[in-house]
Amino acid sequence: MSPFHPLDAAALDQLFVQARTYNSFSGEIDDATLHRLYDLLKNGPTAANSTPARFVFVRSAEAKSRLEPALDAGNHDKTMAAPVTVIVAYDLDFHHKLPLLFPHTDARAWFEGPAEKRFVPALRNGSLQGAYMMLAARSLGLDCGPMSGFDNAKVDAAFFAGTQWKSNFLVNLGKGDPASIFPRSPRLPFDEACRIE
Repeated sequence: MSPFHPLDAAALDQLFVQARTYNSFSGEIDDATLHRLYDLLKNGPTAANSTPARFVFVRSAEAKSRLEPALDAGNHDKTMAAPVTVIVAYDLDFHHKLPLLFPHTDARAWFEGPAEKRFVPALRNGSLQGAYMMLAARSLGLDCGPMSGFDNAKVDAAFFAGTQWKSNFLVNLGKGDPASIFPRSPRLPFDEACRIE
């Protein structure tokens, strides 16, 4: 029997109910926190334990200057001011790590061939890992500002040249300013988004 039990209301608030997308951040995030963040998120499940996500924690002024030209106008100021911006990416050559990550069978052979064949599993499982990253960040007391308003090709050229890493989305991290959030938008009710069959 599983040793786990439902989380209390305060934990659910921190992870989901009261958690929001922030547009202004303060504070600093040290290396130890970023390592702890990864040590949590890496445990989330992916297909064949493929873990194709790759994370670049953009924190230095030099790295921010490389990211800056890729940002849409509406995401520029908040991203440049955030303590850390995470580039959530995926590695189209993730299958090379499968002998280590999934050693009980030759899973690498499942993904051999053109990189295009690996795009869907890399994007799907890398996106899952990006969501785990946000939950891990919230569990550590950080606030998140996920976004997709940027030029992927510019990010890939600035950070991933010569690799098979491709950017997926960005997440600003820090202590969120409550004045920077918008009123919560509606969500679909269960009957419009779900079916029980």
